[in-house]
Amino acid sequence: MVSGSPYFQVSFFIFVLGCSVCGSLVGDPYVFYDWTVSYLTTSPLGDEQQVIGINGQFPGPILNITTNWNVVVNVKNDLDEPLLLTWNGIQHRKNSWQDGVSGTNCPIPAGWNWTYEFQVKDQIGSFFYFPSLNFQRAAGGYGGIIINNRDVIPLPFGMPDGDITIFISDWYTKSHKGLRKDVENGVDLGVPDGILINGLGPYRYDQALVKDGIVYQIINVEPGKTYRFRVHNVGISTSLNFRIQNHNLLLVETEGSYTVQQNYSNMDIHVGQSYSFLVTMDQNASSDYYIVASPWFVNSSDWAKLNGVSILHYSNSQGLATGPLPDPPNVYDTYFSMNQARSIRWNVSAGAARPNPQGSFKYGDITVTDVYVILNRPAELIDGKRRTTLNGISYLPPSTPLKLAQQFKILGVYKLDFPNKLMNRPPKLDTSLINGTFKGFMEIIFQNNNTRVQSYHLEFWMAMHSLL
Repeated sequence: MVSGSPYFQVSFFIFVLGCSVCGSLVGDPYVFYDWTVSYLTTSPLGDEQQVIGINGQFPGPILNITTNWNVVVNVKNDLDEPLLLTWNGIQHRKNSWQDGVSGTNCPIPAGWNWTYEFQVKDQIGSFFYFPSLNFQRAAGGYGGIIINNRDVIPLPFGMPDGDITIFISDWYTKSHKGLRKDVENGVDLGVPDGILINGLGPYRYDQALVKDGIVYQIINVEPGKTYRFRVHNVGISTSLNFRIQNHNLLLVETEGSYTVQQNYSNMDIHVGQSYSFLVTMDQNASSDYYIVASPWFVNSSDWAKLNGVSILHYSNSQGLATGPLPDPPNVYDTYFSMNQARSIRWNVSAGAARPNPQGSFKYGDITVTDVYVILNRPAELIDGKRRTTLNGISYLPPSTPLKLAQQFKILGVYKLDFPNKLMNRPPKLDTSLINGTFKGFMEIIFQNNNTRVQSYHLEFWMAMHSLL
């Protein structure tokens, strides 16, 4: 599953040499935001703990912007450690120095600020941002990004009556610093303490499993209306199955691509993935309905009690939701999830961010330049610590970001020698990069030899030689 996870992710970079200069068009609007990232005290699972919020909000504010807008976000870091915000899925067409990953940006030191500036050029859809360093995502710091169509570009479906963003995530009551130390010492994270929906704990659907006093999410809707639900798995390691009791999920978009519209009764959403559904309020209002996110691809009874549960409340509802939660698919049926993922199709006839249809690409005519088989295995002992690897290499982030090292020709910061397959040698810690071919086509095959679902967050960026 290609997405983002600060827990399992072993970063690697694809270094493509070439020339690219993209500037914003005259007249494209600018929007400005001032954010302060700080610790907050809240009680997602009933007991007070420290979380990371933005402008006093947990989760953080939603960026609601439109195609081609220029976005300027001034971020003040009020944490006690460095911070980077990654804009997941955003193509940084204006320049690639704003990604918010350690390969392109220096961290924002504690007490300092940094202004991110990028243009959402030719993009639409549902994305989210999150902190990408120091396991901070386990404490929050995330929020949604909505990129609307320009007025001249019609939606490939009727305008919804409302827009609802939902964040689902695994959650631990231990601090992100404690979790980080555990991982560094080779200690497995273990079973989460709960599943959150929009930063809140579960509705008390079962008095034996959910203690009293937990604040839960209530989503208010009107009967007969259709709403767009943008659902993001912002967790750190757990795949989640999402469903709304007695309601169909009409999939229409995923991470900036419109899809062929299909109904699902539930959807597996892996770490870092984002889906957009149309949900029509076509049920009777005899009671409220459950919204559920439950762990997936786990086989321990300790996980069975973990469900994120919020409430879908019709304005004319006659009572509270009661009874058992809607059943998920068979948790041991991996083929169900694989076939579900395969069933998703790109709607190539729908206009996206541009007036012209997206069209189709003649994949059979592609001449593949490079083929990489990226294999991950269970954690191995390297320099006295257990580390996960890709092709036998655990990525070592350099003190100098890669693009700065390349721009100023600083030698010895990285190597362009990432192997295209697993080598017959001991695992090692190294700053090893893929040396891609400019304007070439690269085939990347992910092979998971671990015992759990693996998620990847791919960051492609170019060294812009015309600016050096």
